Amino acid sequence: MPDPTMLALGSALCYGFVDFAGGLLARRADFAAVAFVGQAGGFVFMLGAVLLLTPADPSMPDLVWGAASGLGTAVGMVFLYRGLIGGAMSIVVPISAVGSVTLPVLVGVTLLDERPSVPAFAGIGLAVLALGAVSRSGAGDAEGTKPAVRDALIASAGFAVQYLALAQAAPEAGLWPVVASRLAATAAILPVVIRRGNGVRLPWRFAVGSAANGCFAALSLVLYLLATRQGLTTIAVVLASFYPVVPVVLGIVALRERPGPVRSAGLVLAAAAVVLLGYG
Repeated sequence: MPDPTMLALGSALCYGFVDFAGGLLARRADFAAVAFVGQAGGFVFMLGAVLLLTPADPSMPDLVWGAASGLGTAVGMVFLYRGLIGGAMSIVVPISAVGSVTLPVLVGVTLLDERPSVPAFAGIGLAVLALGAVSRSGAGDAEGTKPAVRDALIASAGFAVQYLALAQAAPEAGLWPVVASRLAATAAILPVVIRRGNGVRLPWRFAVGSAANGCFAALSLVLYLLATRQGLTTIAVVLASFYPVVPVVLGIVALRERPGPVRSAGLVLAAAAVVLLGYG
């Protein structure tokens, strides 16, 4: 089996590209419709994959944990995409990862009785500092990004639930918890789409892009779930939560967003944290 560190980093890479592409789509089309089509695409993708690859017969608690994870996903994606409409990608996405790191780590240590090694604990501390540095906004854009930052913080709580709940499903359930997660996320986002009154009206190229994005998001959760089954949930969550590094780098390169010295230092700290977490 692949190393859990590489699985978690693969999850972060997938989710990073998902947030980058999803943010661009949300700026060009209705963000709720983008989120809904993405989750629906992820559900269809996972249902097909699980019928082919997973002979497991999941128990009801495993499906409930998966559904709870999907509710967290729905909150996270809706508020993340809404935040990306009015805020810089290199600010909103990293902030959304802060809560998705700190809350699961606290729960893992205090309630799940997980005990990471000393290097891993040092890596967790560096990870929190790195995400804080990467998410720091400059003085000139602080006022304009306040609503976006608020949305990102709400999204971070949703992503924390997504990660924590999914990790509680038993290994015997195979990938069925991810299927339940995508179905619950799709159902939870639908009322938001209806309430906005626009319906699911996306140009075909945006619809295809959103659905494909949802497939990569589902793949990210699969990699994360496999990582939790081979190592500590605490470590897997922290490594998977490095997804903001991808849109930050892409935002700098493709969108010409300027990171500044603090965010640049955050990227360096993130690299150091990965080394310590992998060693621990």
